[in-house]
Amino acid sequence: GRTIRAGLLATQSIRGGLNREVLNRIKQSGDMFFAVSDREWVLDGAFVHVSIIGFDNGTSTEKMIDGRKVSEIHANLSSDTNVLLAKQLVSNLNTCYIGAKKAGKFELPTEIALQWLNKPNPHGKPNSDVLSPWVNGTTLVNGRPSHWIVDSGNSMTLSEFSRYELPHKHVFEFVKPDRDENKEVRTRDNWWRFKRAASDMRVAIVALTRYLAVVRHSKHRIFQWVEARTVSDDGIYLFATDDMFFSGVLQSTLHGDWATAQGTQVRERESGFRYTPTTCFETFPFPDPTDAQRDAIANAARELDQLRNNWLNPPEWTTTEVLEFPGTVGGPWDRYIDAATVVERNVGGTSEKDPPLAPPRVPGGGFRVGTVKYPRIVPKDEQSAKELKKRTLTNLYNERPTWLDLVHKKLDAAVFAAYGWSPEMSDDELLAALLELNLQRAAEQTTESKKKAAVKK
Repeated sequence: GRTIRAGLLATQSIRGGLNREVLNRIKQSGDMFFAVSDREWVLDGAFVHVSIIGFDNGTSTEKMIDGRKVSEIHANLSSDTNVLLAKQLVSNLNTCYIGAKKAGKFELPTEIALQWLNKPNPHGKPNSDVLSPWVNGTTLVNGRPSHWIVDSGNSMTLSEFSRYELPHKHVFEFVKPDRDENKEVRTRDNWWRFKRAASDMRVAIVALTRYLAVVRHSKHRIFQWVEARTVSDDGIYLFATDDMFFSGVLQSTLHGDWATAQGTQVRERESGFRYTPTTCFETFPFPDPTDAQRDAIANAARELDQLRNNWLNPPEWTTTEVLEFPGTVGGPWDRYIDAATVVERNVGGTSEKDPPLAPPRVPGGGFRVGTVKYPRIVPKDEQSAKELKKRTLTNLYNERPTWLDLVHKKLDAAVFAAYGWSPEMSDDELLAALLELNLQRAAEQTTESKKKAAVKK
């Protein structure tokens, strides 16, 4: 209790996420009078970015951040609009989910998976029941998945999984040895399943043909559509929607500025920011557009998506290949099954109880199988494949060609119009307007909640 002033040197991640609670406590017990939000720190070969904070019991009247005098220093080490006051909005809940956490080498090269899709099993069921395309953060921003994954869901028993011979063998050889050393009992004993299968996410997207996804942390915050059959890694946040209006608003400068203010910096600004759903998305107030404004945003987002996809996979270098393999009716590939090819298979009955999400059996202990016809874009030849490797979303946004810049400006104009604001607003004016709208919405939801509670009484 004798110290009058103290200094804190920390990596710049002190400004965001759970780390920010340290600075929140400083604000509660006193205040910061000095801060350097982000600077390089090179010492004995180490190269990091740090924040420097001076704090006291709150008696200092002069405050300075990044070399300029200010009236207030917030816990995220900014001095402008305090977006930390934003409230969680009920309307944004149950929409954004984190992908599945594998905790093991469940993934396998595409060429191996394609071979296994047509391999038989002793119980007559196809391997497609437990094989899916897979993306992580790297392949998502590359614009094209390069791996598949063995996915037994969250309830398949070991006895049932073992009958998918090749997938079982892969997991037994490449996952189980590491899982045997895991100290967490549930993870160790359920070695054939993901550590976290993201059951809530699976239920949320079950009726969708695609979902919107963004990498947890990257240089460019790029929202991209992913085909619903694809399993996303836990380095990806996905949104359970196929709405173009929704995607347009999230890809606008307005959401980008809000997410940057609410998220955390990875290292230096050039390395990008970490997107956190609780602060970046669940506090973000969407506009309340007219039908015409909604259509304008959706159309601009659709144009952006089409232009980007044409750049990633130009028709001169690509072709659509239709994969054909057996799939269980009612199973994970059901929507791609050609109804004319469906036949019944019978394994002589079984006493094993079906897990909750298992494909339905038909009378007599049998099940139905049909031919899956799954289209995918592939290079036309080897030279095209080499050219396509250079075409990634990261490279595209690093270059930011004029056509990309213009279509983003078109999208921004449509989103600003839906809010009724001017595109000429400064960043701080924009954050202030979004914060005001957030607090207004939060107050409205509190009032609505009280009304519902009164009705119940």
